[in-house]
Amino acid sequence: MIRVTDKIHIDESEIQEEFVRSRGPGGQHVNKVSTAVQLRFDIRSSKLPEEVKERLIRLGGHRVTEEGVIIISAQETRSREMNRAEALEKLLDLIRKATERPKRRIKTRPSLSAKNKRVVEKKTRGGAKKMRRKVKGEE
Repeated sequence: MIRVTDKIHIDESEIQEEFVRSRGPGGQHVNKVSTAVQLRFDIRSSKLPEEVKERLIRLGGHRVTEEGVIIISAQETRSREMNRAEALEKLLDLIRKATERPKRRIKTRPSLSAKNKRVVEKKTRGGAKKMRRKVKGEE
């Protein structure tokens, strides 16, 4: 079991890893060794709470497929183990973010003095622009 938070744990069998060849420059090494990792985690069939699943799907963005599988790639290092650890940490960070309940936004309105200040600033700015115009009859 992988500990995400105090209350949430993920079973290691829920995570599939696939090692693929890295893209980009790197010479002969990159062309013959599969060091990049693609980590797959099925959100919908996981044992996470429903509200966390919904937030995780939203947070995952383009990394979440239509089936609800999140795909995380890591290919920064030349080491399989380091890429694997990096991808797992990315997944755990996303799940931790999904566990936080977003704060409800409290609607606010500008105060009367703020509205008056804005109008005064607009008038001042408009006056400065008016002074830049050509005077009729001059040219």
